[in-house]
Amino acid sequence: MPLTSPRRSALVDQVIAQLRNQITTGEWPVGSRIPTEPELVELLGVARNTVREAVRALAHNGLLDIRQGSGTYVIATSELAGVMHRRFAGADPRHIAELRSTLESSAARLAAERRTARDLVQLDALLARREEAWSGGDAEPFIAADVALHMAVVAASHNEVLIELYADLGDLVADWLRTDVGTELDPAAHLDHARLIEAIRRGDGDAAASEAAGYPFVCLAEEGRGRPAGVTAAGG
Repeated sequence: MPLTSPRRSALVDQVIAQLRNQITTGEWPVGSRIPTEPELVELLGVARNTVREAVRALAHNGLLDIRQGSGTYVIATSELAGVMHRRFAGADPRHIAELRSTLESSAARLAAERRTARDLVQLDALLARREEAWSGGDAEPFIAADVALHMAVVAASHNEVLIELYADLGDLVADWLRTDVGTELDPAAHLDHARLIEAIRRGDGDAAASEAAGYPFVCLAEEGRGRPAGVTAAGG
């Protein structure tokens, strides 16, 4: 006999699907605390044990983090993102920078070749949003705007595999930026991304790739860790 009846398993699966949907659609963004167990019981109209099983399943898959005495928080937007977050959260920052440089420079080169008029409008809007967030002085909105701009550059490559892979790395990239930026924005550390967008606009793949390749290493260089040969800082 199964340990749980098919009906109960199906109910737990339905609750998991509903909670996952709240995460993947952004209703519960990364970093946010989800409703408490009693609140979820009331919202979903199911037993406490069903909610508990569903939350534990999503925590096991890497989407949620259960923090005793604090609540349950969203830490990733997909199972693969959760796996990557757990696997690479403690990785050497230089290695994360090297991975970002490789992916983002390739994406920028493709974006320069394949960008559409709609892509350019989106890139301009997100660049303006990033600058506005920087002017606001609050680190968290700036990090969100910066990640959104980089994701839009990758999206402009129109390579679906690259887009999906980078999206799953997005939470890790945000954490990496959060560590580098800190809680306050330093005017001396501002990194201008306008040249990257202009290179994509004029279809200059070499320039776009060069600009994108250097960004991840700027903070490392400032900390004295250096960068691979041939990679130059692209900030301003």
